[in-house]
Amino acid sequence: MKLPRVNCAVCHRAIAAGPVAGRLRRGRVWRHDAPGARRDPDGSLVSCPGSLALVDLPMPGEQPLFDLPKPRPEEAEEDPVLFVI
Repeated sequence: MKLPRVNCAVCHRAIAAGPVAGRLRRGRVWRHDAPGARRDPDGSLVSCPGSLALVDLPMPGEQPLFDLPKPRPEEAEEDPVLFVI
């Protein structure tokens, strides 16, 4: 699925933003690591402070696009069969 990209307000990188239920114009920035961030001494990853922030989507109300593979000609059937008797 292709999600719209928005610039993170903290690290200014282009990050995918997923839609928020019930809000067609708003989205949530996906969790991402800050550039140059390293793990904490205990080994846990450090996310950018701008992760999961609510933002305005660049294409409000549009359906996300899905990358579906195109069927090969030899796999296509002439008449699709739903049930076999």
